[in-house]
Amino acid sequence: MRESVTYKDIVQTATQKEALKRISLLLSQRFGQIDSSLMEKINRLSAEKLEALAASFLSFSEITDLANWLEQNK
Repeated sequence: MRESVTYKDIVQTATQKEALKRISLLLSQRFGQIDSSLMEKINRLSAEKLEALAASFLSFSEITDLANWLEQNK
């Protein structure tokens, strides 16, 4: 069962939702409400890209750092 495409898709989707939830919380705590255009870009990131964003988060001092990261990591 763990080898099936459906199972892998379910796990991938759950992982992506959890990563999105975590990074959204971190970003809103640091920068307040995030612009909807930035959130749309974040919502389109894969689970792997969301993890990379979380790893880069600590180096962000301004919201423009997030915008630049998103532009570089489409």
